Amino acid sequence: MQRRKLGTQGLIVSALGLGCMGMSEFYGKRDEAESLATIHRALELGIDFLDTAEIYGPFANEELVGRAIKGKRDKVVIATKFGIVRKPDDPNYWALNSHPERVRASCEGSLKRLGVDCIDLYYQHRVDPKVPIEETVGAMAQLVREGKVRYLGLSEAGPETIRRAHAVHPITALQSEYSLWSREPENDGVLSTVRKLGIGFVAYSPLGRGFLTGQIRSPEDLAPDDWRRTHPRFQGENFKKNLELVERLKEIAKAKSATPAQISLAWVLSSGDDVVPIPGTKRRTRLEENLAAVAIKLSPEEQVRLDAVFRPGAAAGGRYGPVAAARINR
Repeated sequence: MQRRKLGTQGLIVSALGLGCMGMSEFYGKRDEAESLATIHRALELGIDFLDTAEIYGPFANEELVGRAIKGKRDKVVIATKFGIVRKPDDPNYWALNSHPERVRASCEGSLKRLGVDCIDLYYQHRVDPKVPIEETVGAMAQLVREGKVRYLGLSEAGPETIRRAHAVHPITALQSEYSLWSREPENDGVLSTVRKLGIGFVAYSPLGRGFLTGQIRSPEDLAPDDWRRTHPRFQGENFKKNLELVERLKEIAKAKSATPAQISLAWVLSSGDDVVPIPGTKRRTRLEENLAAVAIKLSPEEQVRLDAVFRPGAAAGGRYGPVAAARINR
């Protein structure tokens, strides 16, 4: 397994990570046995970078990851997140809270659920506009000093916030959505900012929430309660237009004797040695398919073709609905 350096503080992870969110929520039915087997298979194959968050479930995903890594702590790099508050008894309740006391309480809860003494990479899940980023990162830095956290990260933060945070304590990784159909970090100053500051970039949803795999042919392929049904790109005419992009992707993949998912991940991997995609899956077969992307090298001609099809802004519809989009820091 190839490995990549995130930031300049010493964190090294597998070139491909594993997003665990969908194992517990958002993407249809749970299958705990298969999810545990998928995490174990990932570790066998050299994927050591596991991504979770306290709100996935909520709380259930950290507990699942904790069970999966029991007795294997030295083989994994655990990333989790705080900052979004949910209530298990009220699925419609979502709020932002990054006050220092909340940072500490969330960390203590995550440590317990994961069954570990230290979190390797601790992200602020979304920037809280009510709390100066300096206060939040100050609280996070205190957790580093206490040995409860090794490295700090931000998720979906804008360039100015990243700079202010990094001035308080070194930020090791910035996690944002990045894929062939979500190329905003190239043009909104995020990638250039993190590279100037020596911060690694973690790409979540590198397969476009599964759309770029070519396996979703109709909105009816999604479970009735699948979160993606609420996303603009999975609805109506947007869905049809985005399906046309995937057909073009399939052509490129076929010519390469690869799958659309593998080409999509190879493209993200080729964007820089400081970029680590974390595709999510709850099935071993998909995990193994994704892993093969690490060995795929795109030719300059293939890069040009992909860039022509998936030029920035090519995807129809926003990547989130209005409520979730409002939580993105610019």
